[in-house]
Amino acid sequence: MKALRTLAATLLSGACLAGLAAVPAHAQERADLPPPGLVAETLDTHPSVEAAGSDVDAARADAKMLRKGPHEVTFVGSYIRRTVDREGGFDEFDGTLERGIRLPGKARLDREAGRLGVEEARNNHEDARHQASLMLMDAWHELLRAGALAQVDRAEVSNYEKLVRAVERRHQLRDAAQLDVDQAQSELALARTRLAQSEAGVSAARAQLGGLFPALPLPESVPEPVAPELPVAGVSTLRDLVVSRSHEIAAAERKAERYGVLGERAMRDRVADPTVGVRLFSERGGAERGAGVVLSVPIGGGYRSAAAEKAGAAASRARLEMVNVRRQVNATADVDASNARALYAAWQRARDAVASADSAAGLSRKGYDAGVADLADLLVVERQALSARRAEVEARVSALRAIMKLRVDAHDQWAPLDDMD
Repeated sequence: MKALRTLAATLLSGACLAGLAAVPAHAQERADLPPPGLVAETLDTHPSVEAAGSDVDAARADAKMLRKGPHEVTFVGSYIRRTVDREGGFDEFDGTLERGIRLPGKARLDREAGRLGVEEARNNHEDARHQASLMLMDAWHELLRAGALAQVDRAEVSNYEKLVRAVERRHQLRDAAQLDVDQAQSELALARTRLAQSEAGVSAARAQLGGLFPALPLPESVPEPVAPELPVAGVSTLRDLVVSRSHEIAAAERKAERYGVLGERAMRDRVADPTVGVRLFSERGGAERGAGVVLSVPIGGGYRSAAAEKAGAAASRARLEMVNVRRQVNATADVDASNARALYAAWQRARDAVASADSAAGLSRKGYDAGVADLADLLVVERQALSARRAEVEARVSALRAIMKLRVDAHDQWAPLDDMD
């Protein structure tokens, strides 16, 4: 029985480990970001994304129109009351039912153009969501940066308030000069100024984020930016995914293909579609009746040839635009990968600088409390520590933003599940 329990526990543990291993890298979310479900709802309801969704509906309607074709059944009829000398009046009428017919091959090209148009619109829709993701990412990180700087400045104000009280106490005991009091109070005033400015930055960041994404509820207190981590999937892997999952490239490819099809369609349209129909008539009050087939074929001139040349030039332009888009996306992928590595390394150096500066500041405070260090020296070290802490915040948020941009561009985060699979 004990052996069975041990076996069951082993199997259960193995299943749990396998389940954890099966969790994709994109399932990991930072603690300082909004909940993924809330982000998805915010992005899906953004006006630019919904507008692109309307373009998809329009493309589907265009595809339906192209499947049906431009030709419709037309009825042409006339009624005449004719009067003939010494014979009297006659009722006469005629009617023609006609419809244009697409020549062989044109309907297939129309259907292909419609299908490519829908795919192009769908990719543009996903790219619009991607652009909204980048906009939300920038605005959110700006809020994180402003909040973290305000937190640093708030702690610095508290430190200087304690220092001013200590210096004033020593001045009362005739252990410090009035100059020391003035210097400490000046630094406190500067710290309060920095805090007011950083709090104004928080208010501005909140206003911007709330204005751009009013559907996203903002936290009462700004989250502390987490420590950056390089993607588990690897920077190089995500760099390649930026290109392979790019909806911008896919949309440009579909557009180039669609314009190529339209160019071929215009070439075929140099030979116009015929119109065929059936005509019925009655003359001299029904004394003469008849039925027949009618056929009309437009005889084209230079207009159709010029239209074909224009369509060919548009197709060439679309192909060149596709090449340009590919280059731009590849450049973006390279920059994303470079920034993720470089800014992560820069944050590590800034973190080390904070540790050294805090250590020096701690030693200076002990020296000042022991009376072996001057206040001026302590204030210099405090300024260096403050500068290091603010630089670390800037470096941390920059690294977080760079790493997340790589993941967002790779559709590894804040993207529909079908993009991340």
